[in-house]
Amino acid sequence: MQAIETGSRVSRRPVAHRAAVSGVSPLVPRASLFAVAALLSALTACKEKPRPQRASPVVAIDTVRRGLLPYIVAANGEVEANRSVAVQSQVSGMLTRVAIAEGDEVSQGQVLFQIDLRPFRAEVDRVQGTLSRDLATLARSRADSTRFAALAKDGYITTQALDQAFAEASSLAATVLAGRASLEAARLNLENTTIRAPISGRTGQLAIKAGNLVRAQSVPALVTINELRPVLVRFSVPERDFEELRKRSGLDRPLRVRVTPSVSDTSRAVMGTLTFIDNIVDRATGSVLLKARVANESRDLWPGQFVSVGLELNVDSQAVTVPSVAVVTTAAGSFVFVVDDSSKARRVAVKVGRQAGAVTKVDSGLAGGELVIIDGQTRLTDGTKIEIRRALLARAGAKGGTRAPGSTRRSQGDSADGDSARVRRAPAGTKQ
Repeated sequence: MQAIETGSRVSRRPVAHRAAVSGVSPLVPRASLFAVAALLSALTACKEKPRPQRASPVVAIDTVRRGLLPYIVAANGEVEANRSVAVQSQVSGMLTRVAIAEGDEVSQGQVLFQIDLRPFRAEVDRVQGTLSRDLATLARSRADSTRFAALAKDGYITTQALDQAFAEASSLAATVLAGRASLEAARLNLENTTIRAPISGRTGQLAIKAGNLVRAQSVPALVTINELRPVLVRFSVPERDFEELRKRSGLDRPLRVRVTPSVSDTSRAVMGTLTFIDNIVDRATGSVLLKARVANESRDLWPGQFVSVGLELNVDSQAVTVPSVAVVTTAAGSFVFVVDDSSKARRVAVKVGRQAGAVTKVDSGLAGGELVIIDGQTRLTDGTKIEIRRALLARAGAKGGTRAPGSTRRSQGDSADGDSARVRRAPAGTKQ
């Protein structure tokens, strides 16, 4: 306790009370208070480091085009031979010669097989002899009929004998006629011992070898010949595409058909002509069968091969097209992102038409020449600042003939260098 002098009185108060009056706790050292005050002052003087700006999304672009766009109906098809013949023997006998090998190219009329012809030649000789005898008998009978007619006029023979002579001559004439038919059949069988190619084409597997007995109309066939030049391509189109075909081209025009043997190699595509439209819609599949004839001079198509078919109905002369990957479809409709002059993505609603390969026709919303974003749309909103890859930017400018926006803007790498430069130019004493 200390005595405090107030006026004429001396007041005695505790030291703790006096400290409370002055605002300083007796438990905290005075030096600590000064340290806290200095730290607060230093923190206040230090500036907060600014956050780096978020980099603009890097996107890929392409040019909206206006020009010719064929209307093509795509389908899957199968190649079949224009003509296919299963070669069979018309006579039975021993096969003495096989004049071809499996897989040979043969011409119409070329000898394929030879059957032993000796029995058939003997049969021709026998029938020929019988026919010669019947001809001689017929000649004698006709002479007798003429003589009997003169005798009957003078009354030396009866009418009955005359009628019998004429009947015998008529019978022998019929016998001669049958003999001639038999001779023709024998000669035909003799000719059929040499089996020739009925069409030109390529042979398949041989079902029989020389030395075996061949039976007429035996199964399987001796060999099958498929005509490869030309070939037919059979394919079906849905009923809606068939209606489009009737509306755009009619049923009597020789439409062009593009046939691609391999999906991975479109350079091997060959052209053909539509030659057949079935007269009924298959209710089981809801499609119509069509066939195209392809010259196939280079033999790119093979019977039984599956191919991709494109039926060209007509050509739209002023079609606006964009890459299909540029179109974003939502429940509210379809839209694309267009790059404006300030290098910002602008959302444009479009009405899409049909798709042709990797491009989509746009019926409204675009006029042609715009730059659309084909990659990176998920990171964009309307008005987003964007960065364009240099290679794609130059390519889009070359294709579209339009100056690509933001051509004076730094690329992504340049922006990074600029940020680094700004960091290096930071004021001294600032914490990085």
